Amino acid sequence: MIRDFFRVMVVNLTTGKTNIEDLPGRGEVLGGTGLAAHLFRKYGHIDRDWDDPEQPLIFAIGPLTGYFPLMSKTCCAFRSPYHNQYTESYAGGKSALSLRFADLDALVITGKARRLTALCVGSRRMETRDVEYMRGFDAIQTGRVLRKIFPGSGRRSILRIGPAGENLSAYACINVDTFRHFGRMGGGAVMGSKNLKAICILGDRGFDLPEGKAYPKLYKHIFQQLTTTEMMAKYHGLGTAVNINPLNALQSLPWKNLQQTSSPEAENISGETFADDTLLRNAACAGCPVGCIHVGFVREQFQTNNQYLYRQVGYDYEPIFACGGMLEVTEAPEVLRILDVIEKEGLDCMSTGVALAWATEALERGVISESETVVPLKWGDSETYMQAVEMLGRPVNDFYKLLAQGTMKCAKAYGGEDFACVLGQEMAGYATGEVFFVSEGLGFRHSHLDSGGYAYDQKHEDKDVQKALDFLIKDGRERIVLNCMVGCLFSRGVYKDELLAEAMESVGYGELNGSITEIGHRVQRMRWRLRLEMGYRPDKVEIPKRYTEITTWKGPLDTDYMDALRRAYAARILEMGAPEEADS
Repeated sequence: MIRDFFRVMVVNLTTGKTNIEDLPGRGEVLGGTGLAAHLFRKYGHIDRDWDDPEQPLIFAIGPLTGYFPLMSKTCCAFRSPYHNQYTESYAGGKSALSLRFADLDALVITGKARRLTALCVGSRRMETRDVEYMRGFDAIQTGRVLRKIFPGSGRRSILRIGPAGENLSAYACINVDTFRHFGRMGGGAVMGSKNLKAICILGDRGFDLPEGKAYPKLYKHIFQQLTTTEMMAKYHGLGTAVNINPLNALQSLPWKNLQQTSSPEAENISGETFADDTLLRNAACAGCPVGCIHVGFVREQFQTNNQYLYRQVGYDYEPIFACGGMLEVTEAPEVLRILDVIEKEGLDCMSTGVALAWATEALERGVISESETVVPLKWGDSETYMQAVEMLGRPVNDFYKLLAQGTMKCAKAYGGEDFACVLGQEMAGYATGEVFFVSEGLGFRHSHLDSGGYAYDQKHEDKDVQKALDFLIKDGRERIVLNCMVGCLFSRGVYKDELLAEAMESVGYGELNGSITEIGHRVQRMRWRLRLEMGYRPDKVEIPKRYTEITTWKGPLDTDYMDALRRAYAARILEMGAPEEADS
């Protein structure tokens, strides 16, 4: 049923009470990222820290979720342990479709459980289970147990944390259905602070599809665009891991804590090598026909006999860059072994790899000693890195406790800020140049997906600050519209404005088509306003020295250009996030 309001379930873990609320605002925020910001404004607290029990953890979907292919993501919003400001993360798996089948536009969780708890919600259900016995369970083990506790069909989605979330690591992730994650900015720690080990979403109700010929005809057209053209073929083929060789050729591949931007050994961990030597199968998020999830296998031999244990580990470009190139681990199976431990501990793989790369260089330079690292971190030594990952998830000393709060926080305490590869959070894998570094460093959620700055660098040799700035604002706003839907950003080449308008029309939201661009503007401002109210100062952001020392395909980095763009982008952010009374 098409509705102009949002159906929101609000669960208070402290009191055990649950409310279903019908909230207006579809025409103001659409859904997804807009709905999440709207809900944080209603239920969140600007004047309280991230771990205050009453701060909300929000999961929101969009108006096209369940109706069209690749409208398969969920937006998770919270006040981040990383910087104590509003943020969001995105994940696929089955979470979005399960919320749709539960007849919910959003789930809001507040309060704190007295003991470690698992929460199960559905269209007419809210149940909590005491799972204190699961404290310390890794994320994979937790998933196995939860599937037995909360049996269900393919419409069931299981979200859980590992030890890192329980120990409040600032980059603890939320594992979604094993191979997907709310990875960045510490959503896992927010769950841990609420004594919430897991969330099971049961899609226990159906929903009607639009009547008439327009909807099935459009669905078929979009499906064909996604499956029979070359537009999405690379995501199913080698996946994003295909980026390793091209970025290496462009001298834009972060390597050895960004001491290099290319390496002759990159071929050993390329997408082609992973596919030839490790690929087991492809998987897909619910509601997606593309199948971009690439699952490799790790083989371990038992010492007592000749038998082997095989484990499945998901991979794509970002995990390979972070735990391969940044650590100079140049054997594909060894990269997967590190990723396997990261999965179990429940850490974000990008932040973990970049943090350990900084620690390795800091140890090499004598900034820290083995008394801090406990193990002798060394480039390419996967065994030692696996031990270090476990100590990040379950800190054994003050050094690992601080490193688990963020690389730059640790560098400020021990030294080595100049070579900390942090752009708001530990960097994504694109050493493409000035526009990307500014884009991620000042971006709303410090993600490579805030805008296509990495792509802009690869296509433009000019150094026009205004042109680059206009691109960042416009491209960011267009992505926000898709994040309101909430669609996979891989599909942005398919879901252009005209097609989105047609899709909205076919499911009954045609009256919103004329205002979608306006809604994108509004949501962009809403999100920035939340961050600025919580203390964000984009004009004070600094880009570490390491980024000024690199060379890309365009030559040495232009620090003047980067600084001018940084100042211009900061000014535009302050303008977009100005108080409401200044909007007119």
